Formats: sequence, C-alpha cells, structure tokens
Amino acid sequence: MAAHIGRRLRKGAATTAVAAAAVAALSASQAPGATVDDQGRQSTGDATSAPDTAADDSATGNSPYYTDLPPLNSPNPSPSAGSGDAGDQRAGEAGIPATVLDAYKQAEATLREKKPGCNLPWQLLAAIGKVESGQARGGRVTADGTTVTPILGPQLDGNGFALIRDTDNGAYDGNRMYDQAVGPMQFIPSTWDWAGRDGNGDGRKDPNNIYDAALAASHYLCRFDWDLSQQGDLRKAILSYNNSTDYLNTVLSWLEFYRRGTHEIPDGTGALPVDRSDDTARPGVTPSAPGTTPPARPGKPSGSRPSPSPAAPGNGGSPSTPPVTPPPATPPTPTDTVHHLEDAGTGTLTAMAGHTFAERVSTRAETEAGKAVAKVRIRFTLVGDTDTTFTGGETVATVTTDASGVAVAPALQAGERTGAFAVQAAVVGRSVKGVPYKATVTARAADALALAGEKEPTCVAGGEFAEPVQVKATYRGEAAGKVAVTATLVTSADDPAENDKGPYFKDADGKAVRSLTGLKTDADGQLTLPKLYADDTAGTFLLRLTTTGGATLDVKLTVEPAAAPSPEPDPSTDPAPSTDPAPSTDPSTDPSETPAA
Repeated sequence: MAAHIGRRLRKGAATTAVAAAAVAALSASQAPGATVDDQGRQSTGDATSAPDTAADDSATGNSPYYTDLPPLNSPNPSPSAGSGDAGDQRAGEAGIPATVLDAYKQAEATLREKKPGCNLPWQLLAAIGKVESGQARGGRVTADGTTVTPILGPQLDGNGFALIRDTDNGAYDGNRMYDQAVGPMQFIPSTWDWAGRDGNGDGRKDPNNIYDAALAASHYLCRFDWDLSQQGDLRKAILSYNNSTDYLNTVLSWLEFYRRGTHEIPDGTGALPVDRSDDTARPGVTPSAPGTTPPARPGKPSGSRPSPSPAAPGNGGSPSTPPVTPPPATPPTPTDTVHHLEDAGTGTLTAMAGHTFAERVSTRAETEAGKAVAKVRIRFTLVGDTDTTFTGGETVATVTTDASGVAVAPALQAGERTGAFAVQAAVVGRSVKGVPYKATVTARAADALALAGEKEPTCVAGGEFAEPVQVKATYRGEAAGKVAVTATLVTSADDPAENDKGPYFKDADGKAVRSLTGLKTDADGQLTLPKLYADDTAGTFLLRLTTTGGATLDVKLTVEPAAAPSPEPDPSTDPAPSTDPAPSTDPSTDPSETPAA
C-alpha cells in the first residue's frame, strides 16, 4: 500500500508539472485582448457569443471526468519503447486505439467541409475523449465503433453533482429519475437529443458509438461559430463542454500532448485511466469508473443503511444502531416552479431564402400566478420540412431566461427551402405545454434589374449577337444572388406575348426559342444570358427580363438589314468582243516598218 501511495504522489507531482507547462504553452498564443475571469474562463469581450453554462446545457452536465494527466516522457514512443511495465504504460498513454483514432479524424474531416471556419483539430477530440472516458475505456469498441458495454456517468441527483432530473424517460441512460452522461464523449440525454449525429452512416444516432459521439462533439464545439485556432475561442468551447477550470486545464494538457505526436494502437489495448474528479483519495478506496456509483464522500450518506456501531460506554456492551436522520428535502428549483410559457412579443417570423430573420423568437416562463421565472432553460427546436437553422448551423438552441423570465432564441438563418415551419419552445427538464411559433421562408427576390454595360445589343439580320446580354439584380440596394429570372422576347412594350419573329435563343437541339425560364443570378446578383441569334427580320425588338419580387427590365435589341449583294453583270449589255487580230510585233509584217523601195 505504501508503495502504491508513493507512486500516486510521484505521479501527481509529475503530472502537475505537465499541466502547468501545457497551459503555459497554450496561453502564450492567446488572442490579443483576451482576459480571464475569476472562474478561469477566457473572454475576448464578446459577451453575446458566450454559451449558456448551466449544468444541463453543457455537453456533459458538468459530470465527473478523469483527471489523469499525460506523462512527462515523449508523447510519441514506439510501441516497444522502454522495457517492462513502464515502457508499456508510456506506449499505451501516447497511443490511441485504432477505431477511436479513426473516428476523431473522420469527424475532423467532416467539420473541415461543413464548418471550415471552426478549424477543429482531431487532437482536441482526442483530448476530450481521454478525459471523458479514457478513449472509450481503452478502445473497447466493436468493429462499427460501438462500446462493448455502455459507458455511464453517475446519476446527476444533486448529491455532489449537478441536479438534472430525467429528460429522456431512461431511453439513453436507463434511468427514469435522473439523467446520466452517456457514451465515450459523455453526453447527457438532453444535449444528445439535439446534438447527436450519425457518424458511421448506419442511420442511427447512438451516443455509445464513437463515430456518432465524436461527430456530435465536433458540431457541439463549433456551434457558436468559434474559431478554435484562436486561443480565446478554444477555451470557451472547452468550458462549454464542462464548465470547470480544472477540466479546461486537463483537456489543454492532453491537447498539447497529442499535438506533439501520437500513434495508433490496437483496439482494447489502451491505458485505462485511474483518477476521477469525484474520487476521494482515501486508503482502500478504488477509484470509480463510468457506469459505477462513485464512493461516498466523507460526511455524506452513501445511500445505504450504516452498519451497527460498537457498543457505547454504559450500555452493557450490547450493540446499538444510531438513528438515521433522513436527508433534507431538496428545495424546488426555478424549473420546478414553471407552470406555463407565454410568447414575449415575438413579431412576424418571415425571411427571404438565404437571409437572416429580422425578428427573433422570444418566450417568457411564468408561474401559475403569472410571475416571471428567471434562470430557467428554454429549448427552441425547429420543426418541419426546412433547412433553416439558428446562427451557427444548429436546429436546436437552449437559452436561460433572464431576470424578467424571458429567453430570446438566437437569430434564424433561412436556408434555400421555401415554405412554412415552426419553432417550438419548451422548458428543459419539465413537462409543460410549449409555445409554437410559425415561421415562413419566401423565395429569393430582386426589386431592381440593370443592364451591365452601356451599349445596347445589335446584330445583322441572319447573324448572331456578338456579345451576350448581361444584367445585375439587386434587392434594397444589395446584390440579389440566386434569384430566379425569366427572359422573354416580347411582341412590344404593350404586348407581353412571345414574339414569333426577330431575335431568338437556341435550345439543346439547336431549335429557336424565344422564352427562357430557370435562369438564376449568381452570388453577386449577376446573370449572363445565353447567346442570341437573329432571323432575317430587321428592326427593333424587346427582350423582357422579370424576377421574383417584381423587378422588370426591357432590353432593346437592334437587328440591322443585311448588306445588299453586288449586282451581277448583264451579258446582253456587254460590248461584243473584238475579232481583229492582235497587232503583230514582227517588223517584217508591219507596214510602218516596210523599207522604202
């Protein structure tokens, strides 16, 4: 035992040095102007972008985590480095199980495509995975990435942990009284319900699958448009996962460790973590692991009836059982007092495709008597056939009510899918009637069209226009991108019927057409029409362009007559060719050259 305690003490001294070095190295690259508050959280002054850090709004519900720190030796030894147990331990701690490592790298690749501005490194997922579950308990996963046995944190019953009553009816954690963090990335059910992703393409979102959990963690860390290459945003993202300064420093130490190098090891051979944040270092107590009940803390009941105490002096030596004092009733939380939700003055929710909604959903939590309830978590969920999202690309957002009981959802960003959908507001952790809000996305529109260039298009009859017609669409003075445009060669300014003569376009088969649909402006609001041709009719013609939103532009097209061909000579009027022989140049036959007699 003494030897064991000695190893723990030596390890503690070494790992503390590692943590200090890692945090110092990472802090050296902090964004300019960043400050750290009294809780160790970093801020760059943008208070509006900070996440809600209530326990059940973090990924893990601020559940316990592993506090083991990386070793001081090189992070990238070969699997055979060293000898004996020490070498095996170094290799195991530096190595990451093959399937787990693959899940992290796949998640990084997906986020690089979906949210490139986040700059998520897979080493951050590895650091969090190490701290949350010891890389899925040393990589004990099946071929598809599912943990061999479920990984569960302790129930969040308020006994030394956050108090989060059941939100999933036990669907994920098997507990119908309190929530528990689930899986290798330790999501609580209420967070997984909206953050869950299908990372391995099997059509399921399983928190116990490392591919699903790693992808969900990636989106969770990038949900506020943070740039994780910036130190301030990196710290915010980690603290949003588990709001603890010690947690932040532990993750940063592993992040730095993995950034210096690591290697792949076989599944199931990873080093198992030892120390956890809720463990009490007492002789004879085995540190707990996810899925087990943590040991009782000194001075706190363990939940089991105490053993009979030795005989007290003067009682004749007979054993007696001390009276058991029931624990005090848990006081109601603000969530417990919510009776209903009310709309807090939300206006009409409508936006053009691709634009941000000007109005934001606002909900008020009230008691039965109509009194405002502060510090209540309101979950806003998008419902219906829509690709609209909240700012950051998510379809669910959780916001805590302010002192007036009001929670304002993040701004809505309209996608390309038009039509109606709903935003559903509900109380997290309590079943009360929610408030639905109807929202509508309209088609992209333009209110003005202008011809690019100063010259009006001209052509010779029977020829083709040298330059294509180019126009630009705007909406309220800004470029109107991806707006539908119809082009028609009309009969006249007063007659919108399609003309049957004059300029024309060609279809895929080369046939003449005088009306085109399905045209769209580019991201800058510009549109270049297909080439125009002219038949044999000369004159002035109109090309009418119209857009969604009512913008109209008539483009004048001029077709000039073809040049008259040179007249063919008339043979009847040509002089007859001379029949006289050509004059001879022979002096002997030229009379003028005949010598005198």
